[in-house]
Order: sequence, then structure tokens, then C-alpha cells
Amino acid sequence: MKALRNFEALFIAIIGLACAADFVYENRTAETVAPASYASSVQAAPAVPVVVVAAKRMSEAEKQASLAEERKAAQGSKI
Repeated sequence: MKALRNFEALFIAIIGLACAADFVYENRTAETVAPASYASSVQAAPAVPVVVVAAKRMSEAEKQASLAEERKAAQGSKI
């Protein structure tokens, strides 16, 4: 039973050390300054692409004709 308690204490100590090391590492890397060569290579953010669709809407008759063609093509490919 004492062995299990020792393992539990060891596990808690290792977790504590890992958290402390992570905290120290995060604060250390935040303080470092980027070299001047990195600062000069920063580029402006690209503009958001815009898609423009210049087409007329299909009339009801054109929609029905298009659907009929699609159904005919689908029936032909199943055979």
C-alpha cells in the first residue's frame, strides 16, 4: 500500500514540475524579440476574394427542360 502512495506522490510531483516548466518556457519565449530580418518580411494580409456571377436566371420552362435532360441522361447511364 505504501508503494501506491509513493507512486501517487511521484506522479503529483512530476505533474507539478511539468506545469512549472511549461509556465517558465512560455514566459521565456514571449520575451524574445524577432530579428530585424523577420520584421522586414511581414506582408500585408491578402484581400478577401470576391466571386461575381453574371448570369440570368432560368425561366420555368428552361428549368423543366434542364431537369428533363438530366433525368434522361441519368436513365441512360443506369442501363
